[in-house]
Amino acid sequence: MPAMQQTHDTGLPFMKMHGLGNDFVIVDARADSIEVTPALARGIGHRQFGVGFDQLAVIENGEADAHLVFYNADGSTSAACGNATRCIARFLMEETGKLNLTLTTERGTLYARDAGGGLTSVNMGQPQLSWHEIPLAEEVDTLELPIEGGPSATGMGNPHCTFFVEDAEAIPLTEFGSRYEHHPLYPERTNVQVAQVIGPDHIRMRVWERGVGITLASGSSSCATAVAAARRGLTGRRVQIDLDGGTIWIDWREDGVWMTGPTCHVFSGTLTPEFLGSLG
Repeated sequence: MPAMQQTHDTGLPFMKMHGLGNDFVIVDARADSIEVTPALARGIGHRQFGVGFDQLAVIENGEADAHLVFYNADGSTSAACGNATRCIARFLMEETGKLNLTLTTERGTLYARDAGGGLTSVNMGQPQLSWHEIPLAEEVDTLELPIEGGPSATGMGNPHCTFFVEDAEAIPLTEFGSRYEHHPLYPERTNVQVAQVIGPDHIRMRVWERGVGITLASGSSSCATAVAAARRGLTGRRVQIDLDGGTIWIDWREDGVWMTGPTCHVFSGTLTPEFLGSLG
């Protein structure tokens, strides 16, 4: 699979990929630098006037195999995106023939490997468990926040708020997620998860992503939920998480939180000069 190249006269090439329905537009800026503005991210992310995505990911050159930058659909940036990292890792493995990669992000250095059977694993690093790292607005117990429902707070390069509930399907996620994304305890807003523990190694989870809304899956949210469940003694450190878009496996090891799951390259395309010009 050859690397994409930007050609200013014909538009901007991109790939559409997804991990369990968590969908991404991916732009390869290794051959030609690309300036991503909030307007550009919002324009591409619009599902009627653009392409549509949960996150936009840009592949850049770096000291490692690649450096990754992530944008939300509202134009804001995110330091981490687990499923997009897995998708890009799979693309780079197919491009280079490597089975192990080192990737850098604002979150830090992440390691990826081919897990076999079409699955890709990424080490998302150690979770951030201190209130100021997540970050929260004040010092509180991150295991059980002073919020109705007693959710847990976890940082995975981005903030998370995990509610453990009896029935994840029964939660009106649009209203629920929107309300807690903007909770004053989270100065940078937060991703919101509702998680139902099915067994000691099995969780059902639904996701509201900050700056996006309901998504079919989220890698960093899955990692945060697995960490929160293990800290609360609800599960072990290795769990299967069933999301709206499919199943992912999380393993909180000594060297970090590993996530493993499938990826899919849906199509490649080109954003036209007409479209790019319309964004101002």
